[in-house]
Amino acid sequence: MKRMLSGIKPTGRVTLGNYIGAIKPFVSYQDEYEMFIFIANLHSMTIYQEPKELRQNTKDLIALYIAAGLDPEKVTLFLQSDVLEHAQLGWYLGCMVSMGELSRMTQYKDKASKNEVIGAGIFNYPSLMNADILMYDPDYVPVGEDQKQHVELCRDVAEKFNSRYSETFKLPEPLIAKVGGRIMDLQNPTKKMSKSDEAGKGTIYILDDINVSKKKIKSAVTDSDGYIHYDPENKPGISNLLEIYSIISERSIDDIEKQYDGKGYGEFKTDLAEIVGAELEKIQARYKEITTGSYLDDVLEAGANKARPIARKKLAKVERKIGITIKKK
Repeated sequence: MKRMLSGIKPTGRVTLGNYIGAIKPFVSYQDEYEMFIFIANLHSMTIYQEPKELRQNTKDLIALYIAAGLDPEKVTLFLQSDVLEHAQLGWYLGCMVSMGELSRMTQYKDKASKNEVIGAGIFNYPSLMNADILMYDPDYVPVGEDQKQHVELCRDVAEKFNSRYSETFKLPEPLIAKVGGRIMDLQNPTKKMSKSDEAGKGTIYILDDINVSKKKIKSAVTDSDGYIHYDPENKPGISNLLEIYSIISERSIDDIEKQYDGKGYGEFKTDLAEIVGAELEKIQARYKEITTGSYLDDVLEAGANKARPIARKKLAKVERKIGITIKKK
């Protein structure tokens, strides 16, 4: 069975975009791949997080993964900080990356272009990300088109290490969703739906009141021609809504276009609001069930106990090859 790995930061509340682009696909992947999914709480520290909010967001993210259908019996789900080998391998691999390579990474470039005060973590985070991936020798890493750069750098570092020290890491392939990989803001469909949307009008949060979410769908920006057709370049608003409709209903965009041929945006958005509302209602009900007692703690402990032996073995192999340990075994 092929192995897949992914991580998501517990920064901000989980959005419909997170659910469609990352969480929901994993539900279908879990029967096809051996899956390792971690909560990237070390990566969340690149910018200040209010401790109380970070704890709650982390708990919500874990619970929503499971509420959405991930089965801890099939998926290894754990906190990044519970497997200390991630940080240690991140240091070793960081010593093999040039400042030029790191400075070309999108997140750093975006912040540098705004003349913001940038912590060293923002600059160095790709090295930790490389360790996150290479630690488990995954065949695939699901990413959005805008994150493909991370996997490319990871492959470059793996090739450099393998060439210098002998074959050690598997080269992962990015897995990019054709539809739903990047859900856009409902009020500005030219930018990605974001957890950090201050106004919140263009972002649907999974744990928001159902009626509020429905209202946001009904008031989503479209265009003036009233023709329901998928064309992201010329009709970004309705195209974004079609992607949401397609992923949640598990129907093709062509099929949905045919259903609404000759019908207006009002009917389409009303129907979509009900579909989204029903999906969120189901998730929220399951979320309430699993956030009581010690269930989530037990899941994370079991996941870390499965991940640690793999991480320890890989880290020991790396340390032997680079000569940092004098142990023979």
